Amino acid sequence: MSLNRLAPALVAALCLAPGVPATAGQRCQAQRLTPQEIAQAMDLGMRSAIALDASGAQVALIARAGQDLRAHGLHWSHLGFVYRDPVQRAWRILHKLNECGSDQGQLYRQGLADFFLERPWRHEAAIVVLDEALQQALLPVLRDNERSARLHHARYSMVAHPYATRYQQSNQWALETLAAAASPRIAHREAAQRWLREQGFRPTRLQVPAYRRLGARLATAHIAFDDHPSADRFAGRIDTVTVDAVFDFLRERGLGRAPHVVR
Repeated sequence: MSLNRLAPALVAALCLAPGVPATAGQRCQAQRLTPQEIAQAMDLGMRSAIALDASGAQVALIARAGQDLRAHGLHWSHLGFVYRDPVQRAWRILHKLNECGSDQGQLYRQGLADFFLERPWRHEAAIVVLDEALQQALLPVLRDNERSARLHHARYSMVAHPYATRYQQSNQWALETLAAAASPRIAHREAAQRWLREQGFRPTRLQVPAYRRLGARLATAHIAFDDHPSADRFAGRIDTVTVDAVFDFLRERGLGRAPHVVR
């Protein structure tokens, strides 16, 4: 678990087999960012910090638009928790990233500018301020390495099924951790997923034809479909956790405000 090390600043946007959306994570490819790209990331980080300061929040969710997902009806690709660090007096992000296209993921802490240093498709951020009680429950969890990793599962699939535990993608870790904070009796992933189902979380359903599933599975270690029910998989129905689905769930349950977009 590499909770205190920063993800490499020079990373590329995640590349996928055609037809499979980038719902979270990154692929490591050394690239030289231009001064303009670095300036854009720093500017978006600064503007996000200003928005967070103005919100009065201590904990929020923050999302980026790393990929063009309009074909799937999606706006945002990846989210993490953003919280105020009382020691450094700065905003920090805790999120899960895929390790260089492997079948593993780890948790990382980053600054706001680092979060956007990955050549996003749009230089935009979305901030969802969480319910006050949920913020207070999450804050000590996010500050603590052991507690924040309690529901983390290293084996990674970008399209992990929301109600299975064989894999865990980035948005799924955040949602399950949020569920455990909302219901303190939750002690494991199965309980978190049961609570989410009972609370009415609706995953995003992707239509992924067989030839695309096969191509993605053969070409990439970080995409797997074998945790999906056979009937759905053979019909090309792939349910997974997306940022848009998380935002809808929080708004419907009264657990978070509407997204505030920072450009």
